[in-house]
Amino acid sequence: MLVPIDVLEGQSVPSTVVEAFGSVPVVLLGYREVPDQTAPEQARDQYGDRVRSELEALRSVFETAGCDVTTRLAFTHDRLKTFERVTVDESCDAVLLCNPAPVLESVLVAIRSDVNVDHIVRLVGTVLEGTDLEVTLLHVASEESRRDAGTELLETAATALAGEGVDASRVDRRLVVDGSPTDAILEAADDHDLLVVGESRPSIRRYVFRDRAERLAKRTVDPVLVIRGEYLEPAADEGDDGIPANDRSASVSVTDVVESVEEGDQRDGAS
Repeated sequence: MLVPIDVLEGQSVPSTVVEAFGSVPVVLLGYREVPDQTAPEQARDQYGDRVRSELEALRSVFETAGCDVTTRLAFTHDRLKTFERVTVDESCDAVLLCNPAPVLESVLVAIRSDVNVDHIVRLVGTVLEGTDLEVTLLHVASEESRRDAGTELLETAATALAGEGVDASRVDRRLVVDGSPTDAILEAADDHDLLVVGESRPSIRRYVFRDRAERLAKRTVDPVLVIRGEYLEPAADEGDDGIPANDRSASVSVTDVVESVEEGDQRDGAS
């Protein structure tokens, strides 16, 4: 799981989240989005030591909770692009946006018909392992004629969760008919402490937040866990690592890869 943190803005990871995700390997990404006119290398030289110090403090919090954690550092002109590149490079299955979480007792999992339910359920089962978290499976049907299909989808997800060892008494199902899925999910999220959503479509080039997940994360007060699609093979213009060939760097360091990509974008005139 990738956890991006802008430590220079005072962002942190709620202790409730650290405790809940103690069984999940974590990649902490300390990042700073810099203006177009500032070279990422310049920002790294200016703020690198401070970011590393803050990042190591966060790392120790996760390690104390028994979490397997690694850290990465990036200075970038485009934080969303950087999130995706590190997610791909580290083979992360999900990205966590750390909104405040004073308590963490219940999880809302929004299930859509265009996502791989089994893939989402496996990851949710991993998160729930060793916790007392309650989970609500939510499906928003666009019209009444889709109600039966939505009900079947929820039953499939609940059965899969049971197969992951989650007791049925901890799982609730909720189906809503609404023409605005985003609004319906946000309304349901008010009654829960963590929102889990799936990435919209199986395309490595569609950055993980450039869809409904980004809008949800901005409008809810809950932490949001975005589960990436289960990609079976890269697109024609991508290599085995899922990164477009013209964006690759010869560097072997993840931090250097991210930084060199952004520096290359700057030379090409991109933001």
